[in-house]
Amino acid sequence: MEPVPAESFRRDVRVIGVVGAAHAVSHVLQLTLPPLFPLLRSDFDVSWTLLGTLVGVFYLASAGTQFAAGFLVDRYGARPVLLGGMALAVAGTLLCALAPGAYWLFPCTALVGAGNGVFHPADFAILNASVAPRRLGHAYSMHGVGGNLGYAIAPIVSFGIGSAFGWRSALAVMGLAALLAWLFVWSQRTHLDAHRASTATHGGMRGSVRIFLQPAILLCFAFFALQTAAGVGLQTFLPAGLNGALGLPLAIGTTAVTAYLLGGVAGIVAGGFIAAGTRRHDRVAAAGLFSGAILLVIVTGGLVPSALAVGGLAGVGFLIGAIGPSRDLIVRAAAPREASGRVYGFVYSGLDLGGTLGPVAFGVMLDHGFARGLFLVIAGLYLVAIATVVNARRSTVLPAPA
Repeated sequence: MEPVPAESFRRDVRVIGVVGAAHAVSHVLQLTLPPLFPLLRSDFDVSWTLLGTLVGVFYLASAGTQFAAGFLVDRYGARPVLLGGMALAVAGTLLCALAPGAYWLFPCTALVGAGNGVFHPADFAILNASVAPRRLGHAYSMHGVGGNLGYAIAPIVSFGIGSAFGWRSALAVMGLAALLAWLFVWSQRTHLDAHRASTATHGGMRGSVRIFLQPAILLCFAFFALQTAAGVGLQTFLPAGLNGALGLPLAIGTTAVTAYLLGGVAGIVAGGFIAAGTRRHDRVAAAGLFSGAILLVIVTGGLVPSALAVGGLAGVGFLIGAIGPSRDLIVRAAAPREASGRVYGFVYSGLDLGGTLGPVAFGVMLDHGFARGLFLVIAGLYLVAIATVVNARRSTVLPAPA
C-alpha cells in the first residue's frame, strides 16, 4: 500500500477523527460486558473462570478475524472491511442482551469478537495511506486516544446502567449507541480509503508466511501478546482483584478501572509528542513498561495506603499508555510497505492471543484466592515484554516477496 501525497491539514484531521471514532467503538464494545460480570455471576450463578473464558472466546474470535482481515485489506481495501466488522460487533452486542442463559453469551460474544478483529488492519491501512507522514505519530496517538476513551467510558456507563436497570438494558443501550456510531462512520466512508496491494505484490499465503516468520515481525507479535494479556487482565478483573487483595469495594474498583484507562488516554497524548521527537521508540517502550510494572507492584502490593490506589493506577495507565504511539511506529518500521495490511493483521492478532489466554488464567487465580498474585503476574508480563520490543528494533526485515 503506497502512501498518497501529503493531504491538507483539514483532510488529515477528518480522517484521524473518523478512524479514531471507529476505534473508540471497538473499545467500548470490548469493555461493555466485563463490568457486568458481577451481575451475570449473581443472575446465572457461574464462576469467575467461566466469565474469564467468555472474554477469552471474544479474543479468540477476534484473533482469527484479525489475521484474515489483513489479507482482505490488502486485497479489497480497508473501507468495506472496517464497516463490515463494525456491523458484526454491533449485532453481536445486541444479541447478547437477549441471551437466555450464560452459555448463550458465548456465540454472541464470539460475533462481537469477530467484528472487533478488523479494526487494527483497516484503521492503520487508512491512516498510513491518507495521513501525511509527518503527522503519523500524532495520528497513531489520536487513534490510541479514541480506543482508550472508549475503554474509559464503557465501564462506568455499562455498570451504571446495569446496576440501575439490569445487565440486559446495559447491553441494549451500548449496542444501540454503537449502531449510531456505525451510521456516522458510514456517512464519512468516502474519506476512508487505502490503496490495495497489486496482484504482483500480494504474494499469496506462502509469501505471507515468509514475512510473518521474520524475527522482527515475530517479536512484535510476542510483544502484543504479552502486553495485552496484562492489560486485559487489569481491565477485566481489577475491581475483583482490588477487592481480594486490598479489601476495596467493587464500586471503587470500577472507578480504578476508569482512572487506569483515563491515565492511559493522557499517556497516549504525551506519547504522541515523545514519538515525534525520537527515533529510539524501543527505549520509550521499555522505559514505560518497566516503570508501569514497578508502580503496579507498589500500588497493589499494599506498599502504599489503599486510598492512593485509584491515583496510582491512573499513573500505571499513563506510563503504559505513553508507549502506544512508539509501539505502533515500531510495527510500521517492521512491516514491508507492500504487505502492511497482512503484517498488521498478523502482529495485532498477538493482541487477541494475549486477550484469549490472560483472562482465563486470571479468572482461575481469583477463584483460588490469589488476588495479589494476579497483579504480580501482570507486572511480570510487562517486564518480559521489554525484551521483545528492544530486540524487535535490532532485527532486520527482508523485502516482501513478489
